[in-house]
Amino acid sequence: MKNNRNEGGEGLEQPKEDKPSALMEKIQQLGQTNVPQLSQDSKIHCLTIVGQVEGHLQLPPQNKTTKYEHLIPQIVAIEQNPKIEGLLVILNTVGGDVEAGLAISEMLASLSKPTVSIVLGGGHSIGVPIAVSCDYSFIAETATMTIHPIRLTGLVIGVPQTFEYMDKMQDRVINFVTKHSNISEQKFKDLMFDKGNLTRDIGTNVVGRDAVEYGLIDEVGGVGPALAKLNELIEMNKPKEEVIVQ
Repeated sequence: MKNNRNEGGEGLEQPKEDKPSALMEKIQQLGQTNVPQLSQDSKIHCLTIVGQVEGHLQLPPQNKTTKYEHLIPQIVAIEQNPKIEGLLVILNTVGGDVEAGLAISEMLASLSKPTVSIVLGGGHSIGVPIAVSCDYSFIAETATMTIHPIRLTGLVIGVPQTFEYMDKMQDRVINFVTKHSNISEQKFKDLMFDKGNLTRDIGTNVVGRDAVEYGLIDEVGGVGPALAKLNELIEMNKPKEEVIVQ
């Protein structure tokens, strides 16, 4: 006669560890149970650039970063996706790698679809070219933009060629900003090399309306005006239907 009883508990299934539910993950990561999402039929994509723009060197794990190798494929996908008709770029960045920031700026400037940027909190250093790279730019009234000369970190060789290289790199940033905004080259250089504005550095901290007065940013505003402007640009970008006159 067969004994169905398992001796010593052999053959019994061990209880599986419960995986955290989607609800618990939202609470742990975001501190709330429900997060509003863009609707499935939305024609606008939102791209956020926060923290420090990370370039060729990986920053410490405690730094909040935006990795340019993550942004570049996204921008290419936005250009290729026919469902996306406009791009909203939200900036709150302290700056970062110059070449990575210029790469992102050039890609945004070369998009065929309408783009609008908003500077919230701060769009400092290399965040300035990213902010002006879009078709139209907004800045919050309390947001700031720090304009200062290029800096080098790490080993610096004390030869004239080093300073020539820095000067050429600085010209790349100046030329891009003046080409994609209404600020003059001389005014931008004056802000960049100003003394006394920053306590421990050379440069200027530009706040909200001042950025608009200098011609760096197009308008003071937030999310609402930015979305309204983007929708306006999307409508203007659509091909007009030909009217046949009989």
